[in-house]
Amino acid sequence: MADKAIMYDATKCTACRGCQVACKQWNENDEQGLEQTTNRGSYENPPDLSPRTWLRITFHEVEVNGKVKWLFNRQACMHCTDAACVRVCPNGTLYHNEYGTVSYNKDTCTGCGYCVEACPFHIPRLDGNKISGLAKMAKCAFCTQPGLDRISQGWEPACVKTCPPKALVYGNRDQLVLLAKQRVSELKSKGVPNANLYGEKELNGLHVMYILEESPELYGLPLDPQIPPVTIAWKGILQPIGWILGGLTLAGLALNYIVAREAKINRDLPGRKEK
Repeated sequence: MADKAIMYDATKCTACRGCQVACKQWNENDEQGLEQTTNRGSYENPPDLSPRTWLRITFHEVEVNGKVKWLFNRQACMHCTDAACVRVCPNGTLYHNEYGTVSYNKDTCTGCGYCVEACPFHIPRLDGNKISGLAKMAKCAFCTQPGLDRISQGWEPACVKTCPPKALVYGNRDQLVLLAKQRVSELKSKGVPNANLYGEKELNGLHVMYILEESPELYGLPLDPQIPPVTIAWKGILQPIGWILGGLTLAGLALNYIVAREAKINRDLPGRKEK
């Protein structure tokens, strides 16, 4: 099956935030506490992603060529091909599905928080206290959650379906890459020299790609996102060593139990006298 993706054209986005509402409604994410939409003296609402807010439109006021303008951005899971969260997840809760996007099984999540620390885009959020062991990770699942799966039905993701200016487009990733490049060329021909495509190659390809009119950094995006070295070390070196050491510890405890048990049996044999 061809990989699926979303293309976000920031030059068409009006920051209406209909996508935010659609995401919450479809995924049954009721607002609580600070997530509730209230006036905080900023156009951005809610103030951040959370376990119940998986998508947010951000506002960036920048000065370009002596003129001040707004740049809007879509903040949500990027569904990376080389996903740090998948790499670091200790038990396979996070995984790539048949569409190439990153899904997760909330029932098996241990709340370790490794995905939160590893993500170069700072997307996953924890619901609960990880110290207590009751926390669960949450993020955009590309509308593939069990019981709420739109993609398997042949539907668009909820955010794409509701976007009034068609700033969001859903389809096969390879086709969207071609469409995005055509759009970038069009923008440059219309006097937008810094237009660029973000996500074609970053982390071996994102499944949410961006058409931007300025540098990604002005939108709050890392220019060259990288998986933290500690993530690679954890999954490839430290975790296997931990399993080996854990296995040796258990083997040692089992051997100690066997030896102690044999010694007790020998002491309790009939006719055996203490020396």
